[in-house]
Amino acid sequence: MVRVAVLDKDSCKPKDCGLPCIKYCPKVRDKIEAIKIIQTEEKPVIIESLCSGCGICIKKCPFKAISIVNLPEELEEECSHRYGLNMFKLYRLPIPKEGVITGLIGRNGVGKSTALKILSGEIKPNLGRLNQEPSWEEIIRHFRGSTLQVYFEKLSRKKLKVISKPQSIDRIPKYVKGKVLDVLSRVDEKGILKNLIDELQLKNILDRSLEVLSGGELQRVAIAAALSREADVYIFDEPSSHLDVLQRLKVAKAIRELVNEGKIVLLAEHDLAMLDYLSDQVCILYGEPGVYGVVSHPHGVRVGVNIYLNGFIPDENMRFRSEAIKFHVKPPRVNVEVSGWKIKWGFMKKKLDEFKLEVEPGEAQRGEIIGIIGPNGIGKTTFIKLLAGLEKPDEGEAITWQGLTISYKPQYISINYDGVVFELLKSIAKEKINEDAIQNGLIKPLGLMKLLDREIKSLSGGELQRVAIATCLIKDAQIYLLDEPSAYLDVEERLAVAKLIKRIIEEKEGFAFIVEHDIVSQDALADKLMVFTGEPEKFGVACTPVSLRNGMNTFLSSVKVTFRRDPETGRPRANKFDSKMDRWQKDKGEYYYI
Repeated sequence: MVRVAVLDKDSCKPKDCGLPCIKYCPKVRDKIEAIKIIQTEEKPVIIESLCSGCGICIKKCPFKAISIVNLPEELEEECSHRYGLNMFKLYRLPIPKEGVITGLIGRNGVGKSTALKILSGEIKPNLGRLNQEPSWEEIIRHFRGSTLQVYFEKLSRKKLKVISKPQSIDRIPKYVKGKVLDVLSRVDEKGILKNLIDELQLKNILDRSLEVLSGGELQRVAIAAALSREADVYIFDEPSSHLDVLQRLKVAKAIRELVNEGKIVLLAEHDLAMLDYLSDQVCILYGEPGVYGVVSHPHGVRVGVNIYLNGFIPDENMRFRSEAIKFHVKPPRVNVEVSGWKIKWGFMKKKLDEFKLEVEPGEAQRGEIIGIIGPNGIGKTTFIKLLAGLEKPDEGEAITWQGLTISYKPQYISINYDGVVFELLKSIAKEKINEDAIQNGLIKPLGLMKLLDREIKSLSGGELQRVAIATCLIKDAQIYLLDEPSAYLDVEERLAVAKLIKRIIEEKEGFAFIVEHDIVSQDALADKLMVFTGEPEKFGVACTPVSLRNGMNTFLSSVKVTFRRDPETGRPRANKFDSKMDRWQKDKGEYYYI
């Protein structure tokens, strides 16, 4: 048995706690320094070879900064990389193949980005050795007998050109300056820039500087830059972030062109529909976030995604989740015709600079979730702000929810709070913060227990998103407005959030309006759908809410993609373009699964 001990350096505060981890460690009491502070470290260091795995330090740490797991001895031989002493450890690597798109699926913090950085050459794998960096000969020998042996031979000799689209696109303007057209023209080695401009809808932003682009615009520019360069390997880390459904499909189509060129393509993606639509094979990453991650052997895309949802890998006899994630075909909600159990809004118009939004009259019933879907720049966020009272219509009556309280989570999160997560939540929930409904019904499902003592300013994008969702749902309100709650979240977190929102709205008999681009999340959440039509950046129409099936049919027919249900898990699956099922459903006019 091998022990992996990880110390979360952001959470560990030795000056504030008196180091109970050292004080109560039985090994330390026996004069064996299993935990100690050495001169080069300000924080305690756990000596894994001396640790007995008793778990006392984990329980005594007031900041929940320590994690210790036991792993099989055989797995240690497959260690690919470790960042440092008491830091994250990755076992195995994905297997790249020519002419095949390999997708990575797994929770945040289990090593997807690390694996992609190793295969891109950005990180040299140290095989878990911290004292002496292994030579390329040792690395190649470690992976002998697999495709990775040849891959690393070429990579070490610089005979493999790799192009990588990074996860953090917001950093790009810091390193690359200039207008979009100038930047893309400089990297267009294939001469396909003109086609990419049309395919990825970049025509309207060619004269803009990178630093003024929105997240979705920057994402499409980064993907276009990667696709226009000549390389042997293409890596895309979360290519669907900030994109609407149509843009995701256009990006998927452009990336799949690389398969026809016989290129190696790897990507990490949290949108299940996008991953399924784009990949030929998938590698599952499992483990404990921030502690260790293990890469599975490759599986066919349908089988691989279903294995991930089931939480059990048959060929490795490995269960990594106690319960399977299930999808259910939802029966239509029963309409409750009771006076005062509905909220209504009338016809409205709103103009913002050159953009015009027209809102059709509509209503929502108590306990109902209205999903909002449509392209970027079509007015979805503006409509949410009209509901929240943050914007007033130019025509029509302003919405006034008499006697009803509103809780709003905006699209772009900026929490101006100097303090820790727990104090922020307590400032909203007051004395109810320690009640079971809050602790077990909200904080635990969102995975916030380990973040309660963390400073708000130190949180990552995904952590900040979960805290923002918690601050919205913890508020005692009747109307909940959430703008893109799945952004930065992994697959499990997205489905957990969908389940949580649905339960809270049903329990409180409230009203919810959810802007969401992830079809799988929208399918799990919405009772009815508001489809936004029009021309992005020019005008938009917020249509009256309709049933989920009718709304999805209307929307999917506009983007020309069809979905079906997976017979094993019940999840929505996007049909490959022009496949037999795709053509049959389009002939029937059933774009949403039958």
